[in-house]
Amino acid sequence: MNRYRIRTPQIALLVALAFTAALPVQAETPEEKGIAIEQERDRRDTGWGDSSVTLKMVLRNRHGEESTRLLRNRSLENTTDGDWALIVFDEPRDVEGTALLSYTHKQGSDDQWLYLPALKRVKRIASNNKSGPFMGSEFAYEDLSSQEPEKYTYRWLRDENLGGVDYFVVERDPVDVNSGYSLQVVWLDKTEYRPFKVEYHDRKNTLLKTLVFHDYQQYLDRYWRASRMEMVNHQTGKGTVLHFSDYRFGNGYSAADFSQSSLQKAR
Repeated sequence: MNRYRIRTPQIALLVALAFTAALPVQAETPEEKGIAIEQERDRRDTGWGDSSVTLKMVLRNRHGEESTRLLRNRSLENTTDGDWALIVFDEPRDVEGTALLSYTHKQGSDDQWLYLPALKRVKRIASNNKSGPFMGSEFAYEDLSSQEPEKYTYRWLRDENLGGVDYFVVERDPVDVNSGYSLQVVWLDKTEYRPFKVEYHDRKNTLLKTLVFHDYQQYLDRYWRASRMEMVNHQTGKGTVLHFSDYRFGNGYSAADFSQSSLQKAR
């Protein structure tokens, strides 16, 4: 008997292994890859608790003329729903004391209230007005809500290298029918999953605005925050720059600090 003869069961096994190796690997769809990227981004930015930051808002008109406003923002992480945020204006005098309270929701439209000190009243921002400009800036009310994964559907478009940095390019489409955007295109760096740029397309699917993030700093050895954000409106030629400073975490905020009554006490 030939001592090198392979027995029938061994032949069957080899054939099966060869056939298995030849089968195509199940490809990840662009939608699956898009949501996986977003879930990883969200995972890396979970657990910070609460934060406060001082902002300088620079408004620029189409002629390049600028005006400046000073404001504060404090945020509370909500583990059961979207995050809460309170923005208060300090300068100039004509907007001093104006405050915006936002409750982001994972499902449905966000809740937002604006306190106008001149009128001494709290005004609820209607769902169909969330696409309107916030205090004359190029940021819409909906841009100021936390970016919860459930607020969009996702599709990975491509990988792209810009300035030597590798990015995921992901399209996200708002689920909320009241959104002022048909879609957004986001660039996230592959190393830390930080947003670098967002292109906003209006309801006619025309490019409306571009937001660029600058000068990231890391806090608590984990969380990345941009020191500057610049929004440019391509249709009006206007722009808004936000400068962030004095980030603080672990302030001990509670839900009571983000109530509607706190709007009038936020000076």
